[in-house]
Amino acid sequence: MERGAMQPAAGDLRVPGRDVELVLDLSRLVSRIRHATPTGVDRVELAYARELQRRVPGRLSFAAVHPTGIYGRIPTPRAERFLDGVEGLWTAGRGRPPRDNWFALLRTLTLVRPGPVPAPKGPRVFLQSSPHHLHRPNLVRAILRRENASFACLLHDLIPIEFPEYARPGGNELHVQRIRTIAGLADAVIANSRATAEAFRPWLEEAGRGDVPVTVAHLGLEEAPEPAVPDPSAPPYFVCIGTIEPRKNHLLLLNLWRQIAEARTSEGPPVPRLVLIGRRGWENEQVVDMLDRCPALAGLVEEHSGLPDARVRALLAGARGLLLPSFAEGFGMPVPEALALGVPVLCSDLPALREAGGEAPCYLDPLDGPGWRRAIGALANPVDPARAAQLARIARWRAPTWAEHMSIVLDQVARVTAR
Repeated sequence: MERGAMQPAAGDLRVPGRDVELVLDLSRLVSRIRHATPTGVDRVELAYARELQRRVPGRLSFAAVHPTGIYGRIPTPRAERFLDGVEGLWTAGRGRPPRDNWFALLRTLTLVRPGPVPAPKGPRVFLQSSPHHLHRPNLVRAILRRENASFACLLHDLIPIEFPEYARPGGNELHVQRIRTIAGLADAVIANSRATAEAFRPWLEEAGRGDVPVTVAHLGLEEAPEPAVPDPSAPPYFVCIGTIEPRKNHLLLLNLWRQIAEARTSEGPPVPRLVLIGRRGWENEQVVDMLDRCPALAGLVEEHSGLPDARVRALLAGARGLLLPSFAEGFGMPVPEALALGVPVLCSDLPALREAGGEAPCYLDPLDGPGWRRAIGALANPVDPARAAQLARIARWRAPTWAEHMSIVLDQVARVTAR
């Protein structure tokens, strides 16, 4: 399955020299210690840590900007204990977040307290996979000087700049600062999609740094799950995964479900449930009003937040399909997560989502309400030809992996340190 050009080609990938030290920034995870439910960016930072631990354990160091504002190194044993705790909290809901337990909060803050930065013994690359403090260019410059390091950065998206109407108030200006920091200071940029890379390129040109390499590396799956085999006799349902915010276009689905509910008859097939997985975000009053006050949706729409990963995966695996009617995406991680489970996907026709899903999903304009209703009806029917056709396409689809992603990252580290 073609997933897009993740350059350089596999045969051209390099490996960093044995004297190269990678310093992975864990600031995002440290800043989120009071939260039990991860965001997509949180998951990426943990995936970077785990894959680098596997690939270059002897050359990997950890650092962070502590919530107190101090930057420093986190000794590897303490960083590993911290990462183990984070992963256990997410994957199976083991333990509780320290949000309401001040003793646990202080203990975790002590675990990740910053320490001194040792003098480099060879080339050093500071690697950041989140936008955590990129809005503070002077801080980033100070970190790079203190580390005496080159800078490689993962770029997630430019959505707040391209679509400011979907950002929090002030989010556009904040993201401009982040993008300018990357354009002005990074020695290598890894973009999660071609769409993201193409949107970023003009910012490098504006900064007079058009020669900085921008490489595409699609985000990987945390594991390779066995495809699900849902029970066709079970009550049908669909899932939508994502923060409830205007960009995700939940309003389309809720209006469709109200139409479907109002058109149901006693002789017809059962109305599938709609399962929304994600916390309530911002500027979502219309969606919240429908969820809380629309009688036609009662018993048909479920809302879940704060679920452990195992429960999210189980709900996705049993669904008739994943619905993702977003207006904008940087990559769209739920798409490959669903396809890897053998679950059909109906999503918006966006360049980033086409990169994530290739030929497998069904793509529709996010404003095509009648088209979405017809496609949902087809996926709800176990014997519908359109459903069978997508399942055949899914069988030819190949999941992206973190190993492939990290090979491209390490190639960029090697190229930066070889200059």
